[in-house]
Amino acid sequence: MDKILRIDMGAQGGPAANVEELGAYAGLGGRGMTSTVVAKEVPPTCHPLSADNKLVIAPGLLSGSAASMSGRISVGCKSPLTGGIKESNSGGQAAQVLARLGYAAIILEGKAADDTLYKVSVNKDGVSVTADNSLKMLGNYDLVDKMKAEFGEKVCCISVGPAGEMKMGAASVAITDMEVRPTRHCGRGGTGAVMGSKGLKVIVLDDEGMSMRKPADPDKFKAANKAFVGGLRKHPVTGEGLPAFGTNVLTGVINEAGGLPTHNFQSGQFEGAAKVSGEALAELENTRGGEGAATHGCHRGCVIRCSGTFRDENGHFVTKQPEYETVWAHGPNCGIDDLDVIAQLDRMDDDFGLDTIEMGATIGVAMEAGLVEFGDSQGALNLLKEVGQGTPLGRVLGNGAGVTGKVFGVERVPVVKNQAMPAYDPRAVQGIGVTYATSTMGADHTAGYAVATNILGVGGSVDPLKPEGQVELSRNLQIATAAIDATGMCLFIAFAILDQEDTFQALIDIINGFSGASLTADDVTALGKTILETERDFNARAGFTSKDDRLPDYFKQEALPPHNVTFGVEDKDLDEVMSW
Repeated sequence: MDKILRIDMGAQGGPAANVEELGAYAGLGGRGMTSTVVAKEVPPTCHPLSADNKLVIAPGLLSGSAASMSGRISVGCKSPLTGGIKESNSGGQAAQVLARLGYAAIILEGKAADDTLYKVSVNKDGVSVTADNSLKMLGNYDLVDKMKAEFGEKVCCISVGPAGEMKMGAASVAITDMEVRPTRHCGRGGTGAVMGSKGLKVIVLDDEGMSMRKPADPDKFKAANKAFVGGLRKHPVTGEGLPAFGTNVLTGVINEAGGLPTHNFQSGQFEGAAKVSGEALAELENTRGGEGAATHGCHRGCVIRCSGTFRDENGHFVTKQPEYETVWAHGPNCGIDDLDVIAQLDRMDDDFGLDTIEMGATIGVAMEAGLVEFGDSQGALNLLKEVGQGTPLGRVLGNGAGVTGKVFGVERVPVVKNQAMPAYDPRAVQGIGVTYATSTMGADHTAGYAVATNILGVGGSVDPLKPEGQVELSRNLQIATAAIDATGMCLFIAFAILDQEDTFQALIDIINGFSGASLTADDVTALGKTILETERDFNARAGFTSKDDRLPDYFKQEALPPHNVTFGVEDKDLDEVMSW
């Protein structure tokens, strides 16, 4: 990856694409690339939907190589949802394809001069930007079908649905999977709204004729990759639990721990949890059959294979296996215990181009406001349809839980920096509460997954119900996560590298074998710290202060059943998370 593709959507005479050298961005990948470019090139106080904002799309440092688990792609910008820096990442094929085409990043800047909609095609022969208003308001599924008909069955697409075109704060950027379906999403923070504001509907990538990226030291790289895969396969989470039951294996675990947010974070347990558990989902998928039923990868090179394929009772494809956060958001959080309904909602989110976490939390707030009742499946489907149609109510809901709570006068709104909390109540999992509060990204479980240690006993054990030890836990995980996000590696490798020192060393050896560098564990830590410092500096310049690193007050005041505990980490301790 030796070049950057910069596309000025507002260039005089129409959008213009230019390929340039890496320059100051050499050696960066994934979140390291997106956050560095945004921090350097985007005015921190600009309006997120203005021409001054930029959308940066970057594969990881190892993407496009034979390194297992290296297919994550990062999308970064100033977030329309939080007002701060944003990196959202996804699986799918885009990272591998973009890296094999030689691009370390695509930087979208400016915005189209009128309401013309554009598509971009990138292959070994170059780049084309074409106006195509026939794509307006297409859902992601119909859009991808149209792109396959035009460019061939083996392409990869990066796209936005109607929500992105309508510039909604919950809009996602869709990434196609191995079957060229728009099932993987950079969901968080409204990145799709920024892409839509530029006037760009889809980027079509085709790496035909391009070879896999070669390591600097093939023997060292191959040996390290073999050891790394072996470590993943022998760990009980990455080698057994996730492949068998997907990420939704957590529904039963978190419900038992009393941390499954139910009815808009009113309780930590859901009486219908068994009906929507990972075990129930896998059994249903396997019964209905078809290729890739309960165990499937989201990109080539995945050995954990924690995804799956959800089909209806007639065997027709509906959506990818709904992930844990999606099942929680549209299930327990809304009082819904029907997997078929949850799958329909997931399909609609993907087609409209919406973050399932934000939309599930939003519908939960709407239910508390009385728009529909908790447990009303048809009511939830109708609310989501309003979003896709862009009705006045739909535009309120499509801008997230924070906006919805303000419009309907709801006090219990589970957001930090205006971004909705995922599937773990911070009162019952206090380490993740620290991450929610202090992450540069707003409430985000992936920023520092303290659930691993609080609940699963991975990387040690810290009592989830007590504040002691949570600050240090979250700090260390946020540093490690930022570094992992720069490599293009799937975050789930953290389970194995936290527990197995030799697997962590194998990861470092993969990086060194590929790049020819001589990095140590301390260098990886330094990388993570540098990324976090860059992001926090941007947020500070955008106007964020320590007062933004807080949970809503009700988490400190309302005791959560069944443990009847409140969030106990003090503000002064939250202010020390990013001190090192």
